[in-house]
Amino acid sequence: MTRSEQPSRRSLLAAAVTAAAAGAVSPAAAADSSARPLNARTAAPSKAPSGLVDNRAWLSYTDWCGGTAEGTRAVPGARPGLVIATPEGRTDYRDPHTGTTATWEYARWTSPVHRLAVPSAEVIASWNARTPAGTWLQVELTGTYSDGTDTPWYVMGRWAAGDQDIRRTSVDDQSDGRSSIWTDTFSIDDAASGLRLVSYRLRLTLYRRPGTKSTPTVWRLGAMGSDIPDRFTVPASTPGLARELTVPRYSQEIHVGQYPEYDNGGEAWCSPTSSQMIIEYWGRKPTAEALAWVNPAYADPQVCHAARFTYDYQYAGCGNWPFNAAYAATYKDLQGVVTRLGSLTDLETLIAAGIPAITSQSFLKTELTGAGYGTAGHLMTVIGFTAAGDVIANDPASPDNNAVRRVYQRREWENIWLRTKRYNASGKVVSGTGGVCYLYFPAHPTADQRKALAEVGIR
Repeated sequence: MTRSEQPSRRSLLAAAVTAAAAGAVSPAAAADSSARPLNARTAAPSKAPSGLVDNRAWLSYTDWCGGTAEGTRAVPGARPGLVIATPEGRTDYRDPHTGTTATWEYARWTSPVHRLAVPSAEVIASWNARTPAGTWLQVELTGTYSDGTDTPWYVMGRWAAGDQDIRRTSVDDQSDGRSSIWTDTFSIDDAASGLRLVSYRLRLTLYRRPGTKSTPTVWRLGAMGSDIPDRFTVPASTPGLARELTVPRYSQEIHVGQYPEYDNGGEAWCSPTSSQMIIEYWGRKPTAEALAWVNPAYADPQVCHAARFTYDYQYAGCGNWPFNAAYAATYKDLQGVVTRLGSLTDLETLIAAGIPAITSQSFLKTELTGAGYGTAGHLMTVIGFTAAGDVIANDPASPDNNAVRRVYQRREWENIWLRTKRYNASGKVVSGTGGVCYLYFPAHPTADQRKALAEVGIR
């Protein structure tokens, strides 16, 4: 997320989980106190690439007709979705970031039980939705541990595309002493104990201002569970593709000092800058009207826009993974998911189908030849592979747009992306992301794109 070797907020949280492995549940929204008995039907497990990752998404009309609806309605069409039909009731929400309390109508949908093909140490939710002015949504998760006991309901995010009604936010201090929520990630506190999450349900609450007909529309809701083993190094993959996609190049560095209220300005904007590159690769872009708030003296105002509308007010940063995926899906007919991949071969499969990826990694300056910096957490965009199999990346941590395209050595790059353990500059063992990436792709992929996505576990 930053170019600095100082720990990012995410790496500090992950380090706390690692420390727990080596050695108060937050209350649900007021609306949740009236929850009815939940549907216990079980959804079929999905493909788990490399046996380490499980992805499940609800996105079809049949999906939305399943589960438990409390005031929601499934909408058919080219892009099926879920909307408010008849609100279940009203609730007050005090926004912790504005201090404002407002009354909202709400409706809820709860997924069937999904039994994880991979009993998981971590789970990350993703959603794609439209939230017109006067609406927002909340995503929650509950699950069953491998010992048969249950988690509480955890808030995975309170989100709106805009920031005029609520401040989009993660929720801190959620734990039952066995698992915790670290910004956007459910994590088993003591992974070394062998405890895992074996199933989960997601609950979606849609909110709108009382007396209006407005409604969020949710097109996609899902989660990625994973159980990545601790490792400092990963096996090397064999190069299998030489192709480069033409992806716009944007530097975060030219935005240093701009809009410091959004995570101190451009120095920390690797995630939204990467997101904007991929969004524009797919031919989408904010309108001139949407960009009217940006200082006209600033180059690439769409990057400032992406930073503002991915910003997590609790995390105090633009690096919330699901919030970036949700931002991408605010553009017409785009989808966004957060997942983990198992090797560069998976990335080659996607690139071959014309799908670039945004990857998360951390490394010392000496570990990635040609980068020129070290980082406790950074996002960049993989756009292709050379004939020798090296990684072609649009790296936003570059001095200007012309310098964004980089070629990184395959073996170095693969290891820093996929490992879960590393040594920082002080020689301390800290965590790595274990292959996390964002994938943005059309709502109606081509046959080749659908096949490639399926091969990495995404539908």
